[in-house]
Amino acid sequence: MNLREAHDAVGTVVPEADPSRVYGEPYETADGATVITVAKVRGTRAKPIGVFVIKDGNVRWRAAVDGERVAMMGILVGLVSSALSGVAMVRRPPWPDLKGDISRRH
Repeated sequence: MNLREAHDAVGTVVPEADPSRVYGEPYETADGATVITVAKVRGTRAKPIGVFVIKDGNVRWRAAVDGERVAMMGILVGLVSSALSGVAMVRRPPWPDLKGDISRRH
């Protein structure tokens, strides 16, 4: 572990989970909107989950979506479905059974 990794690890440690650690300080943007950050605190780690945006008396929630996690779930679902379909094909193929006697006796 180098010095930068150690600094990043120390920066993610949260001493105690209290409400002031979950909701960030509100700040105002240039267009007059107020933004309040929200983080989920679990143990000694805090994970950003989204922001509240207040503008013109309306409050909107903007979730922080982890695109990597969504993409990984899509890949895993595709792999599992292809593996299961492959197993189903090996166990019983969808084409008709041609092991019977095809010769005709008249």
